[in-house]
Amino acid sequence: MAEIEAQEDTEYLDEAYDEQEASIEGAVDEDQEENGLDSAVRQLQEVQDKEFVEVRLPADIVAEAQQAWQAFIGSAGSRDAAGEAIYAAVFESAPSLQSLFKTARSVMALRFMNGLNSIISSAASPSVLKTQVETLGFQHLDLEVTIPRVVIFRDAIINLLQMEVGARFTTKARLGFLSLLNYVGGAYIYIRREYAVRIKIIASSWRTANNKAADFMDQGEENKDEGEEGEEEEETAEGEGEGGEGERGKANKADAEREEETRRDTKDSKDEARASGEARASGEARASGEARNKNSNMKVPTTFNEMFLFNGAVMGFANSLWMSIILEQFDAMVTNVANSNRLQEECDVLSLVLAKYRGTINLSEFKAVMLASMRSLVPKDWNGDHEVAWGWLWENVERMLKNLMGKPQVQEKALERFIMSLTEDASNFLR
Repeated sequence: MAEIEAQEDTEYLDEAYDEQEASIEGAVDEDQEENGLDSAVRQLQEVQDKEFVEVRLPADIVAEAQQAWQAFIGSAGSRDAAGEAIYAAVFESAPSLQSLFKTARSVMALRFMNGLNSIISSAASPSVLKTQVETLGFQHLDLEVTIPRVVIFRDAIINLLQMEVGARFTTKARLGFLSLLNYVGGAYIYIRREYAVRIKIIASSWRTANNKAADFMDQGEENKDEGEEGEEEEETAEGEGEGGEGERGKANKADAEREEETRRDTKDSKDEARASGEARASGEARASGEARNKNSNMKVPTTFNEMFLFNGAVMGFANSLWMSIILEQFDAMVTNVANSNRLQEECDVLSLVLAKYRGTINLSEFKAVMLASMRSLVPKDWNGDHEVAWGWLWENVERMLKNLMGKPQVQEKALERFIMSLTEDASNFLR
């Protein structure tokens, strides 16, 4: 009987030990999970502006943040209303930032909405998120983004979501928005600081390219002046030759009576020599004229657009007429690379014009021809930094244009329906 009780006590102790060991292992697993979470998000609890790299947030945090974002849009009733709410929250939370709101309220609200939506939507893919944030940072190069301003903007957004979504704005959702907004704000600061060198390279090389084109034009004018001087010298030489022939004719006529027999003997040889000289002079004049015509037909490109079209034809893009459309606004885009609002307007207008083009548009082809033209116009200063800077410029412009492609056709139909729905008085007022 005692042995049975001892065996039961031993089994009980073993079970208690197993339960205690299991609880310890569970606690260890929870600590490891928390430590893993901290290692992935710890750096983004504060604004990081020292580097701009890909970031991978935990899947559950991203999912919670995306669900809270969709709940916020649903509670607002529409994307436009959600954008208005974000605009009001940021505008009212920081009077010091109100000077940055230079665009119309409805336009700025739409930009807030589109920018945040693109960030939240791409949060699950580190590479896509980095590309999206880089594009947004490129569009904010003219704004002085600082860490205090990022904190004000971040807290205004989080407080708005907490108030509108309520219990659905969980701890993980809050952590996700905190990390994403800190990441975006730090990237804006980094891009504006580090990529300022690229903007300087673009501006200086663009000036060099234009000056080089002016040098080509001056050289062409000098060659033209030299050609005109050469023609004048030829005319003077021909006049002197004719005068010399007249004097020789008078001398021959005076001596004709005394040396009639000698003249008869030498007449044939002189005629042959004269004929040979005239033929030679005629041949030289013809050759000179052909050379002059050939040189005039070989026109040296004197502008960036001419150099671009020349290289485009050489590279097999002569039939890509859409490149000429971009060329018309390319100078405005380059000179306003640091002015995000103006650059966005240029891309908006360009997308409207490209929407009328009936054909295939491959924007990467423009980049190849553009780089070849810049290398030709800036041969001495061109290096790897120039290659990176100009490639970076066009890649961002290309992304902005691609985001707009296809939208003008849809917007045109919506605008047509809107105009048709207006009353006569409203139509007159709109005009």
